[in-house]
Amino acid sequence: MTSIHLDPIGVIRSPYKEKFAVPRQPGLVTSARARLEMLPPYNEPSAFRGLAEFSHLWLVFVFHQTQDKGWNPTVRPPRLGGNERVGVFATRSTFRPNPLGLSVVKLHDMCKDGNKVWLELGGVDLVDGTPIVDIKPYLPWADGVAGAHGGFAPAPPDISMEVHFSPAAEQACARSDIPDLRQFISEVLVQDPRPAYKRNGEQWQQYGVRLYHYNVRYEVLGQLTRVLSIEPEAQG
Repeated sequence: MTSIHLDPIGVIRSPYKEKFAVPRQPGLVTSARARLEMLPPYNEPSAFRGLAEFSHLWLVFVFHQTQDKGWNPTVRPPRLGGNERVGVFATRSTFRPNPLGLSVVKLHDMCKDGNKVWLELGGVDLVDGTPIVDIKPYLPWADGVAGAHGGFAPAPPDISMEVHFSPAAEQACARSDIPDLRQFISEVLVQDPRPAYKRNGEQWQQYGVRLYHYNVRYEVLGQLTRVLSIEPEAQG
């Protein structure tokens, strides 16, 4: 077969500025809002006629931050503790023969300003700058298959992490220009984005993550997370 060429039709603008802490599946962080900015010539308004009638969309995207690393026939899924290998085609790993992903998102609004068209989305699990190569409407009667089996991930992850905010972090959330920033950070950190091999530590472990235009510093011990500080990123 000949090679296949794909052109991005749009770019995601999301609060996740790095791969770390991006939810491992869509819909896990319901307050995660993003914008899909359409690129010309695909920002033609007529191409979106009828789309607003659907509540959710499928996005086909490119794993642009890992595509240069190639693929592996077997991978270690986080749901199996990062210790057991399974075939790449039995997972949603980023290290695929073709770096394509599939994500279902909520459609909040479809907007137009002159020649610009963008979609306001919710429940996203995509890092900022992700190229989108296709959009398809989600059909509940076809895409939500009753009685389907989920293999080694039959149910949503068991979330038992507690997230607490220091007084300084609480004040930063109250001052922020981001609506519901505290809720968003809580929903991200309760997923425990750490690698599986670091989850059995017996001492406080500190981490940092970039969300929106903030550097969030937090520490974890067992099933407790403490948000220490939320600082605006340096402008440069």
